[in-house]
Amino acid sequence: MSKIYEKYKTEVAAEMKKSLKLKNDLQVPKIEKVVVNVGIGKFIKDSALVADIFNSLKAITGQKPVMTKAKQSIAGFKTREGLEIGIKVTLRGKRKWDFLEKLVGASIPRIRDFHGIKVGAVDKGGNLNLGIKEHLIFPEILPEQVKTIFGMQVNVVTNAKNQEEGMMLFRLMGFPIEKK
Repeated sequence: MSKIYEKYKTEVAAEMKKSLKLKNDLQVPKIEKVVVNVGIGKFIKDSALVADIFNSLKAITGQKPVMTKAKQSIAGFKTREGLEIGIKVTLRGKRKWDFLEKLVGASIPRIRDFHGIKVGAVDKGGNLNLGIKEHLIFPEILPEQVKTIFGMQVNVVTNAKNQEEGMMLFRLMGFPIEKK
């Protein structure tokens, strides 16, 4: 398994159990899944660009993405119900830990003018929501082969009870979260 998973199993879980005064190991907050989402609304007319985004997301996550469809028609956005407007990947198990290790260890440090993840990025349920403006920060992407630069949203879903538990989990795991 990955280093971040080993760190969670050995250090983070024990520290959280002690500091939160939990009786059982199963009460310790853990990361359940990672969802990576890309909106393709402005690229929808060009199927070659959509295919490029699809393949880039596949290379970044190591898993085949799925197309998401609009649930309702919105005239202002020129969308119709059933129109494919996004691409997403849900990572669980080993791929989840591999992606998180790559995100924390290699990708986040490559973001320009980065001063830490904002405290507000962790919601009331203890989940981390990151917006990434350029997909070029990932090591699998070669900038000279990119046709278009796109952004993505990364949601790290936990089973933490509140924001404080989620914040503690991410800080102990080594996520670069700003100090208050």
